[in-house]
Amino acid sequence: MITTARVPADKSVQIAFSLNDSTELSDPDNSFPLAFPDLDQQLQPLPPCHASMESVQVFKDHCKMAKEFCDVKKEMALLEERKKKLMAELDDDEKENLDAARLEREFRELAEENQTLISCHNHYSEQLEILRVQNQKRQGSS
Repeated sequence: MITTARVPADKSVQIAFSLNDSTELSDPDNSFPLAFPDLDQQLQPLPPCHASMESVQVFKDHCKMAKEFCDVKKEMALLEERKKKLMAELDDDEKENLDAARLEREFRELAEENQTLISCHNHYSEQLEILRVQNQKRQGSS
């Protein structure tokens, strides 16, 4: 049995208990989760004084809040992991966009160079044809 007493706020208090000798918790109606492994020690719910309904209710509320806290921590960890994955995907997408922009720029430059080369080819083909015609006239007049 746990007994309680009022202690002034400026005094430190140590609480010790053993679950090995406890018969209070053997009753299935009074079985409470006694530990939350993911929860810091100072946040762990302390077993209730079963003689006090208020103590039992506080313990149940504390356990419920501790479970909710652990659930929120787990959800936060999952969301952090999802965030990391999304950030990695975003980085990949940005790299792909940069590659796509570079390829588009390179394509435009090559297309311009191709047009310039086609224009030069056409111009030199026309000049070659003019020179052939002039050469044929010279050979025909000689």
